[in-house]
Amino acid sequence: MTALPPTSPPTPSPPLQSQSAWRQTLRTVLIVVAVAISLYLIYLLRRPLTWIFIAAFLAIALAGPVNILQRKMPRGLAVALVYFGVILIPIVLMSLIVPPIVNQGNNLADNLPKYAHDFSDFIVKNRTLHRLQTDYNITGKLEEQASKLPGKLGDAAGVLSDIGLGLVNSIFTAVTILILSIFLMGAGPRWLEAWAARYEPEDADWWRRLFERIGNAVGNYVAGALLQATVAGVSSWIVLIILGVPFALPLAVIIFLLDLVPLVGATLGAILVGLVTLFNDFPVDTIVWVVWAIVYQQIENTVIQPRIQARAVQLEPLIVLVSVLFGSTLFGVMGALLAIPVAAAIQITVREYRTLRGSRARAQIISPPEPETQ
Repeated sequence: MTALPPTSPPTPSPPLQSQSAWRQTLRTVLIVVAVAISLYLIYLLRRPLTWIFIAAFLAIALAGPVNILQRKMPRGLAVALVYFGVILIPIVLMSLIVPPIVNQGNNLADNLPKYAHDFSDFIVKNRTLHRLQTDYNITGKLEEQASKLPGKLGDAAGVLSDIGLGLVNSIFTAVTILILSIFLMGAGPRWLEAWAARYEPEDADWWRRLFERIGNAVGNYVAGALLQATVAGVSSWIVLIILGVPFALPLAVIIFLLDLVPLVGATLGAILVGLVTLFNDFPVDTIVWVVWAIVYQQIENTVIQPRIQARAVQLEPLIVLVSVLFGSTLFGVMGALLAIPVAAAIQITVREYRTLRGSRARAQIISPPEPETQ
């Protein structure tokens, strides 16, 4: 009896192979199309998505004061009081800033003829400027341009109209973000708890601990930014008092507010105050202020901000600087503002995930799985 040759396993027929490859290709194409559509929708909705992100950031930052007040009153009343304070604080600050600005503007308008006369005398008495005046008729050209100002009032009105429209849009955006933040403050804890409740008890505790730590990091970041701006405002107030610049307190408030804006805020504040010093004791006060502003900004950017935020959000100073640089490069001022809390949230998530994995590994070592019985 002869042995039969060994049979090879049946190979799939070519139609089945081509059908499987066709399905894989179709699945890949559908995934790519879905990702492209999602990215396009995100691009179209980038403005409302940005508002929602800012509103969530504001809700997380204000959660600390709300939780403190909630111990003594209902949560709804605590939320109302905190957001009333958020609305009231800018109004109080503007009441400190606007009257001096209006007063100084009126003084400038009243004294403008005197300034023009002093400027003409200065040109006449200075040999170099007098020679330039003789050769190029500088004052004559200035008077010629001044005579054209009435004809340009229409353009100025258009500029003012655009500024007014931009102000209205800014107010609408601020109100929308504030309302979204209030809704997120009210519903956010329920949503987070519902998300955590979907998991096993150990994982649910991990999610709750993660949410709590991220919220604390964002709150500490806001407190650190306020402390940094306070240092800038108080130090500038002291320098302005020493120089004898009028309205030192309102100018210090402007420095405080603009210092909250990363990257360009401190520079804008220094420029505005520098313009005021031109009318006080030029050039001594202006030179002293410019030197002070440059030195302080270097100290703030390299020492004060990294140290304060490193302690506030438990980040290394190098990571603080790198995150601000990356955020500002990718998303501008808003990216610089939110870079530190985002970096802190990523760091907290990584650390908590490592802790969770370590606890699971230790649990498996302590209680290994029982062998299966035959």
